[in-house]
Amino acid sequence: MAPHARRLRVAVVTESFLPHVNGVTNTVRHVVEHLTRHGHDALVIAPGPGPDRYAGAPVVRVRAARLPAYRSFRVGLPTLDVDRALDAFGPDLVHLASPVALGAWGLRAARRLGVPTLGVYQTDVAGFVREYGVPLAGLVDSWVGHLHRRVDRTLAPSSASARQLAGYGVDNVHLWRRGVDLDLFGPDRHDPDLHARWADDDRVVVGYVGRLAAEKNVRRLAEVARIPGVRLVVVGDGPERAWLERHLPDARFTGLLTGDALAAAFASLDVFVHPGEAETFCQTVQEAQASGVPVVAPTAGGPVDLVDHGRTGLLYDVADPRGLRRAVATLVGDPDLRESAGAAAAAAVRGRTWSAVVDELVREHYLPLLGTPVVAKAA
Repeated sequence: MAPHARRLRVAVVTESFLPHVNGVTNTVRHVVEHLTRHGHDALVIAPGPGPDRYAGAPVVRVRAARLPAYRSFRVGLPTLDVDRALDAFGPDLVHLASPVALGAWGLRAARRLGVPTLGVYQTDVAGFVREYGVPLAGLVDSWVGHLHRRVDRTLAPSSASARQLAGYGVDNVHLWRRGVDLDLFGPDRHDPDLHARWADDDRVVVGYVGRLAAEKNVRRLAEVARIPGVRLVVVGDGPERAWLERHLPDARFTGLLTGDALAAAFASLDVFVHPGEAETFCQTVQEAQASGVPVVAPTAGGPVDLVDHGRTGLLYDVADPRGLRRAVATLVGDPDLRESAGAAAAAAVRGRTWSAVVDELVREHYLPLLGTPVVAKAA
């Protein structure tokens, strides 16, 4: 890297952050870690209570409200604390992570300061609202489109998301995918004892990993559980867990797993399945692939970009009510296909590290917005 004259100062205004764990939180974590590790200054503005520092960067906490249908999820509320924090920090650029409510206030403050803004589209909020029966999806779509038309640059995680944004009238959209922690996830994390306990009587272990929530279409896991010879494993927690436990008495429920336990769970599956049709990216698909596990996912949203049908897994037609069951049954009944698809999946994500992905963010998106070559010191 060329020498730099000054540090880059990036304020990240995010709709979600620790202790709440989801795709937005994880992406922000990796962005902040990369920035501070490479000598830049970062500030995080996030909703609700939680740690006030992360990876050496201060975290400013603002008021938040809980969603009535999903009490564990907090929505940041507009507040002058955002203005005061940005004024004191003096950012070169404001990064808006999945902007909806708090991000809208961050955008307003950035425009007042005259600094460029980057909006990262990561959550299909309207799809989320529809799943919970709130009759505001059209208004949410309009609002999200309004915000992304006002930022200086929008990043989308998948081609499906880019098309969705184009439908909102957002024309300055660039593709920016997610990284995967290849130090944590890998085929070498396979635990034969864990697999044997799950398989019990030599069943094929098919697993889902993620939030147990309506927007993930997790009730369709019942279709998978009924396939002969399958042991369904459900990793995660959320408001749908009670329904799943009642209706899937033969499934194994692990609850929320993290770190090494999560990596072992992924690598000990024979097949990974994700029935969600509103995923803007679907990070768990990448984590399964990194673990050497073939994937079954819908022909909708982010997985379309991630799963090479017939090579790294299978995509099922969302218009076919039997498509999910048929795709899983195909892999269950063909151990050679499972083996070849798992190996191809691991190869497909090799090199897709978070370090490389966030370096791309800085080089290809932050710097062009600033208009000057700001390069960090070596780590």
